[in-house]
Amino acid sequence: MKKLLVLSVILSIANGCTTVPITGRKQMNLLPESQMMGMAATSFNQFVGSNAMVPSNDPRSQQVKEIGEKVAAAATRYLRMKGASDRVAGFKWDFQVAESKEVNAWCMPGGKVVFYTGILPICQDADGIAVVMGHEVAHAIARHGNERMSQGLMVQGGGMALDLATSGQSAQNRALFNQAYGIGTAVGAILPFSRLHESEADEMGLIFTALAGYDPAKAVPFWERMSRLGGSRPPEFLSTHPDPEKRSEKLAQQVRVARAYASKYGAK
Repeated sequence: MKKLLVLSVILSIANGCTTVPITGRKQMNLLPESQMMGMAATSFNQFVGSNAMVPSNDPRSQQVKEIGEKVAAAATRYLRMKGASDRVAGFKWDFQVAESKEVNAWCMPGGKVVFYTGILPICQDADGIAVVMGHEVAHAIARHGNERMSQGLMVQGGGMALDLATSGQSAQNRALFNQAYGIGTAVGAILPFSRLHESEADEMGLIFTALAGYDPAKAVPFWERMSRLGGSRPPEFLSTHPDPEKRSEKLAQQVRVARAYASKYGAK
């Protein structure tokens, strides 16, 4: 039995190695993306049903939805051109706005996106919203949640946890999923993925933002405004994000790359 379990883990690890679009980074995703999307849909619906959401006919919701659809369509179009449309297979994009002072936004597997009204003033305009949207869409397309949860499963019992995760959705795995996505937690702005994931989402997100016709250069002042939210003490979310100054410098360099992508792959 133990030998079969070890073999199962080895095969899962081997089959779970994938390549992130654009960056080319190798990653380990042990869980079927379809299962991740199923759990995401459940958690997303629970969140929407238990929180104050801005009505769909509100101008704020309409703006976020319009920008989200443009960014998602641009990203999907690019992936299709590069033969990587499997990255968004089964996605059902849904853009919602939560009425909350919390400065936050997140995107779950399958394209479930929530913006909090608290982040909209920091975005300032459509380009700022598109910068955040591109970042969050990138997290979903890069499957950072699957990677984060896979790492958690390996830490919390390796093969046994993996076997349990793929055979059903236990309360423990539901809790791990919600922890991976920060649902129901007030951690500040943007999901607390690792610094590697955040940097990767920055890079990919700027490209998606530019491909959708928005100005990627607005990312630099946006993150500068975010870094000033905590005054002399940076917001808690920065503990898992790149250093603000270094991030701004890197973003400024990536803006040129994003514009080059838009010139080559953008809609004509």
